[in-house]
Parts: sequence; structure tokens; C-alpha cells
Amino acid sequence: KFCLEINFCLISISISIINARLVCLFVCLCVCCAFWHSLLCDRNLLVFFLQTVLCLLDSGADINRPNVSGATPLYFACSHGQRDTAQILLSRGAKYLPDKNGVTPLDLCVQGGYGETCEILIQHHGRLFQTLVQMTQNDDIRENMVRQVLEHVSQQSDSNYHKILSNLAEVATTNGHKLLSLSSSYEAQMKNLLRIVRIFCHVFCLGPSSPNNDNDMGYNGNKTPRSQVFKPLELLWHSLEEWLVLISTEMERNNKNSSSNTEITSLLFKQHKSDCLETQPKLSSLLDPHIVMEAKADGEDVISMTANRLSAVIQAFYLCCSCQMPQGMTSPRFIEFVCKHDEVLKCFVTRNPKIIFNHFHFLLECPELMSRFMHIIKAQPFKDRAEWFYEHLLAGQPDSGMVHRPVSESDILLIHRDSIFRSSCDSVSKSTNEKLKQGIAVRFHGEEGMGQGVVREWFDILSSEIINPDYALFTQSADGTTFQPNSNSSVNPDHLNYFQFAGQILGLALYHRQLVNIYFTRSFYKHILGIPVNYQDVSSIDPEYAKNLQWILDNDISDLGLELTFSVETDVFGAMEEVPLKPGGTTALVTQENKAEYVQLVTELRMTRAIQPQINAFLRGFHTFIPPSLIQLFDEYELELLLSGMPEIDVEDWFRNTEYTSGYSDQEPVVQWFWEVVKGLTQEERILLLQFVTGSSRVPHGGFAFLMGGSGLQKFTIAAMPYTPNLLPTASTCINMLKLPEYPSLVVLQDRLLVALHCGSYGYTMA
Repeated sequence: KFCLEINFCLISISISIINARLVCLFVCLCVCCAFWHSLLCDRNLLVFFLQTVLCLLDSGADINRPNVSGATPLYFACSHGQRDTAQILLSRGAKYLPDKNGVTPLDLCVQGGYGETCEILIQHHGRLFQTLVQMTQNDDIRENMVRQVLEHVSQQSDSNYHKILSNLAEVATTNGHKLLSLSSSYEAQMKNLLRIVRIFCHVFCLGPSSPNNDNDMGYNGNKTPRSQVFKPLELLWHSLEEWLVLISTEMERNNKNSSSNTEITSLLFKQHKSDCLETQPKLSSLLDPHIVMEAKADGEDVISMTANRLSAVIQAFYLCCSCQMPQGMTSPRFIEFVCKHDEVLKCFVTRNPKIIFNHFHFLLECPELMSRFMHIIKAQPFKDRAEWFYEHLLAGQPDSGMVHRPVSESDILLIHRDSIFRSSCDSVSKSTNEKLKQGIAVRFHGEEGMGQGVVREWFDILSSEIINPDYALFTQSADGTTFQPNSNSSVNPDHLNYFQFAGQILGLALYHRQLVNIYFTRSFYKHILGIPVNYQDVSSIDPEYAKNLQWILDNDISDLGLELTFSVETDVFGAMEEVPLKPGGTTALVTQENKAEYVQLVTELRMTRAIQPQINAFLRGFHTFIPPSLIQLFDEYELELLLSGMPEIDVEDWFRNTEYTSGYSDQEPVVQWFWEVVKGLTQEERILLLQFVTGSSRVPHGGFAFLMGGSGLQKFTIAAMPYTPNLLPTASTCINMLKLPEYPSLVVLQDRLLVALHCGSYGYTMA
């Protein structure tokens, strides 16, 4: 403030010297402008500053005189977002002039996000309104700055609001049709269209009636004045529909006659003759014959040429439909659209799976649509799905690009090492979920250290405490390396609160890409993912019981006189009670025809119903940070890798502690080929193989010599099987046995083994 006062004294002195050169007065004006942001903090200084500007102008300063770079006082004021200064200059006749590089005052305002100053410019130069809208296409200006300016201008009047949206809709429609033209640059036009549509949707949602409390078009079909701004976009959606219908027609024709690859082009050119007088862009006008012929020469068909472009327009269509809906609801119009064009869209993503990650983000927000594409998504590389997962996990969060920024002192989790579980529970409960998402800082009581190393140590120690038997939350499985929720955890009065806390910690670790030192049974990972358990999962808690269930499935029980009913005896608070597996189960007999249902219901009782309260509490905490729609991108094996990382597997130790049966030995060519393939597998594939055969990705402490089976120690075993073409390896996880067919060559063995690993462990005998 003292420095400012000295500068103002100097300015006042310069003003008193009436005979000073005008250029000196211009310099004084620019000096005043430079202090704008400091002046905003002091009203008295601001008033004095504005009076000084007026005094300078009254003294004859040349209001339009540029400096050496061509910047005028108005240009300088706009570069600092000086609304009041700009207002004074414009009211005194300041001209709207660019600098020597062609940069205008409006450019500077938008680059800085100065909405109020932009509004002043538009009031004095109405033609700049359209220029402002066109600037949404300039990718040299940050999108959030453009959005900030349009947000302010649109809120000044209903007229501005509707005018901005109508103009944006027109610009988006034009860009969309350019994108559909095969002669345009896909990358540039795609980015332009999606950028404009995002800005459009943002401004739309700021309107006088929100989709959360108003029925708009796309929700119940009622057309309000507000929803009319979408009308120009209907031309683009119509062109999109035409493309998809035409491609669908050609796909059907090609299914009947696979030799026809050129008819879609002919169709488009024929259509052009009858439609060339129409004002609406037609498909043929978007299809440059030279581009088509070049693509055909390269072996590229029209579907490959258009898939990315059409998918980008579909993404824009989804954004526009969604912004008209209450939060959490999917537009019925969009659902109908996807269902109608289901086959074409599946064709797109089958040919180019990257389309899912680039444009089909709507799948993550629409469970009713996700199921249609899940088999294609699950077939994509784990790495690609993991990147997609984190991209959308952080999307929509404040400052999502700065998730790991430093946190304030008050947000540090203060943990006591001698009571790490309870002190962590207390500290986490005192913080908010949003703060925990923004960043984690941990300090152990009485210690100086902080940083990511301390955070990693905290997750590592705390995850070990979660499975501490003293809390009775989890019990060790039969393999000795994994853990399952304890059905008797109610001995701890706070067990459900602790399960919720455990879910929070694992969700928080996954959110911040921190690994935990804990491995769960396959069935518990399935519960987290919402995948039904099956009878093989029982082996993790009761291998003998799992063998009995397998025996029932493998044998004809018609004449055995078992007299099983759809009920089981179980311990209920210390007393044995008969629990029906389904209504009327105590009197319903198990037969050869319904035994599969019996096995599944018994499995669900043992693996799910017995621990349902614990599962529900855990998921409440886990879903605080990890939405169910995102975690379903993975299977149970991949979820384990995300949470606990990739354990190291010593292939030499594995080889030394393997047994052979049914005619195999380590000298057999097939066995030698097998180990040669194993050595060439990636670490991830080795883990899949270990899970395939043993049901666990973990090697016990001490190595493969300590692998556990259903009846105690059980080494990894390879058994011979007769070979038939296309036969896949199978496994008996209860006894850690790989049933390896006698393949004729290393190449065939490698192919069949990889198919088995990547397509699933159970139920595959033929491919």
C-alpha cells in the first residue's frame, strides 16, 4: 500500500505538469492499469485510481495511442481484466484495436476468463458477441476460460442466455457436419465438436430452470422455450441417424452377400442425385469420391472410415441428452437410440475397441446400456481398462487434475502406532470424503516424517491390522494366504462399523493407487464386483464340502436314497437349526433334475447369505470412493491386482516343487514345452496361471513347497490327459492340479494354454 501511495504521488505530480508530453501521460495511464488487481482489495485506492485515469484523460492523453508493440490503453486494461477502466475508456471513445500480432482486447479477456470485461466490450461493440461464440473453436484458449466468460455473459439476461445457446448450437451443428465429411481432419473436427458441446451443455445447465427440477425435452417430451435452443442440433442428429441406418442396411446386405463391399458407396452417390437440391447436408455430400477411392485402395471400407467420426457425434448426442435430464437419470431418447442401432455400434467397437475408451463414456453412466457391451469391454487389455477406470474415477471432481496436491495441516491424519486401527478409524471418520479424495497426508504421533512414503507405510500396516484376529473381522481361508469375512464377527459389537471402515480404506487405497498388504478369497472379490459365486468358491473355506458338492454334480443321484431336501442345518447363535434354501425348501426333495439348483443355493448360503451384513457394510464404505459402475470393468483376478499389486513368482522354485502324475514326468516333451512357455509368460500371465490352477495368485511364505490343498500341503501337480483337437487345459483347484493334454507341439500348447488363461478357469473344455 505504501508503494502504491508513492506511485500515485508521482502520478499526481505528473498530472500537475500540464506541459508534459502526452506520451508520458500515456505511460502514467498504463502504470495505473498495472495496479488493478491490488486496487481491488482497497475501495478507497480504487476510487482514487479511477479518478486519476479520468484526470489523465481530461489532461489530453491520447486514448488510442499504442505503445511499441501496438497495445493501446484499452488493450492493456483488457489484458488485466480491468472492467471499470475499460468502461471509462470505451465511454471516452477508445477504439477496438489489435496489437501488432493481431491479438485483440477480446482475445485477452477470454484468455484470462474476464467475463465482466467481455460484457463491457460487447455492450459497446455488439458485433463482438458472435466473435465470442466463434472463439469456442479456438483450441489455443483454455476451455475453462471460455466457459467462464460465457457463463458470466449468459447470466446477465435471458436474452443473452438464449442467444449464446442458439449460436453455440449452430456452431456445433456446423462442426458436426464437417466431422461427418470424410475429407475433413477427424482429430481437429472431433475435438472442436466435443469442446463446443461441453461448453453448450455447461451454459444450458446454468439456466433459470435446472433439469433437476424441471421437465425438459428428452425427459417427458414437453418443449419449453429453454429447450428450443437444441433445435439446430436436430439436423446433426438426423444426419447421424441416416448414416447408422445406411450402414445397418449395408451390413445386412453383406451378411447375405459377403462379396459386396462397394454398394454402400453406390447407394450414397445415387442418393446424391435426388437430394442435391435439399438444404440439409446429405450423406453423399459428406462423402468425397476421391477420399473413398483412396481408402478403398488401402483396403479400408466405409465402416472403418466412418466409425470414429460417427462415434464422436454419438458422444455429443449423449452429452446433449444428458444435460436435459435430472442428475442420475439416463435420457429415454438416448437409450432408445442405442437399442435401435445396437448392432452397428457393436460392429464399431468390435472393429476398433478404442472407440469405447474414446467416445462411449456413456456406458459407465448407464448400467442399462453397459450390459450390452460388457463382453467387448472385458475383452480389452487390462491396462487399457485400468486407464479408463482412473480417467473417469477422477472426472467431475474439483481440481481433478490435482488429486495429489498438498493438504492443509488440519487435514493431516494423525495416527498412533500403538493403536493404528482405532486411531485410523477415528481420524478418517473426522475427515470428509471430498478432502480424502483430494489428497492424503499421514503423520505418526511423535514422528516428524511425512510424504508419500509415510502414506504407503500407513496403508501397508493398516491393511495388515484389518485382518488381525483380535478384531474378528476376517478369517483365514483353507489355502492359508487369503482371507474371507468372518460369519461370527458379531462377537465384536462394532463389527459392522469396522467392516464399513475396512471398505473405506480399500476404496481409498484404490482411489489413490496405493497397494494394500492383504489378499482376499476369490469369492469376496466377486462380492465386491457383484459377480455371483459358484460352488468352486466353497473350496476356499471348506475344501471337503466343495468336494461333496462336486460329487453331487458329477454323479447320478436318482437311486442313491440320499433324501436331500432344499435345506441345511446350520449353527444359529449356538444352536443347530434347519434353514430352508428357498420357500418350502424343507419339504422339497433334491433330484437329478434340480441338483444344480441345490448346489448353487447351498453355495449362496455358505458364501453369501451367511456373511451378507458384513458384505453390505464393507461395500457401503468401498463405494464411498469407488462407484459400482466403474469397478465392474474388472474380474476378480484383476481386482486383486489393482488392490494388492503383482506378486513376484519364482519360476525355478515353481519347477522344483512340481509333481507329475498320470504318466507325465519332467522328461516328457509336453512337460518341457510347458515350462518353456511358462518362462516366456509375462508376470501377469504367470499369476493368471497360478490362479487358474490353485485359485490364488499368492505363493505362500516359504515358496511353492508350502502350497496348501484341500487336505493340507499339496504341491503343484501336472496330470496327463489324452489330446483331442482344440481341447483346453483344465484344473482342479482343490488339489492344485493342472490337467494338461498331450499336445503335439509347443505352439499348440502355448495357444491352448493362453486361451484357457484369458477366457476363464472354469467350464471350458472345448474352444
